[in-house]
Amino acid sequence: MKKILPLIFFSLLLSSCQPKERPVLAFYYWKTFFSLSDKEKQTLQTNHIATIYTRYFDVDLHPSNGLAYPVSPIYFGQSLKQFQIIPVVYIKNKVFQSGITNTTDLALKTFDFINQINHKNQISITEIQIDCDWTVATKGKYLDFLDKLKHISKKKLSATIRLHQIKYFKKTKIPNVDYGVLMYYNMGEIASNTKNSIYDSEIAERYLTSLESYPLRLNVALPIFSWAIHIRNGKVIGLRNKIDWHDFETDQHFVILKNNWLEVVSSNYKKGIFYRKGDKLKPESVSEDDLLKMAEELAENQKETPKRIIIYDLDEFNFNHYENNIFEKLRNCF
Repeated sequence: MKKILPLIFFSLLLSSCQPKERPVLAFYYWKTFFSLSDKEKQTLQTNHIATIYTRYFDVDLHPSNGLAYPVSPIYFGQSLKQFQIIPVVYIKNKVFQSGITNTTDLALKTFDFINQINHKNQISITEIQIDCDWTVATKGKYLDFLDKLKHISKKKLSATIRLHQIKYFKKTKIPNVDYGVLMYYNMGEIASNTKNSIYDSEIAERYLTSLESYPLRLNVALPIFSWAIHIRNGKVIGLRNKIDWHDFETDQHFVILKNNWLEVVSSNYKKGIFYRKGDKLKPESVSEDDLLKMAEELAENQKETPKRIIIYDLDEFNFNHYENNIFEKLRNCF
């Protein structure tokens, strides 16, 4: 017995000293035309990115007949043989609210259209991801659709998960997929108040403790995007994505306010958007400090280390707000 105890202690010591396996990095690609810039290629190479979750198309209801149909399919402008491509299909929740949506038909057509895109571009896949912010009212149809798609495709299947679906999973139910991806952003309401709708630490805190009890294995998605909320007469009229704030600050039609908002001082068109005198632009983004804080929050509250961190989204415009080593720093948080 005396000989065994030191061996047990030594084995425990060795196991505790084993380096923790950190998650690998991946990116979402969310444009309708796939073409990587030199900077984007360099970022992928530097961070040893092998997997790109690529938005293939959206699914909406047709305005004339109310049937589900694909919207804005992707076109590929270059070969992707060096990457693992995972098609992502975004399905609007109203598709499952419709009484005429047939889940079997939708699964068949979704998989068929994915195959058409793959065949045209000589892409081989092993996995499909579905992105949908389903609710208690649509859970039946949505979960049935996932079951049908998994059966029809014979592929690995993943699904995006929102914070409210984590906390109230007994009501919203658990999708029958191989893993979920927690979309750890877009937490608040897009509004004209001072809150940041992309990341709000107070809102996050209400949900984080629910992560430990969520039954499905989760990877995580973190944001590096930014936008401006276009406000007119106190009401939100749109989101302006990927705008160069400096370009607006130096434009005589706009003036900087104390809270770093912009106000339109004379009506004008800028890059195809009409800005009326009196309109305001509210900038929203996630600072590097906040991004690292988000990763640390997840690391502290998840019951197991995610296998993958997926960054939204792959666009060199987004890289300008962060240091070159930000992605490695995010990995180190776990």
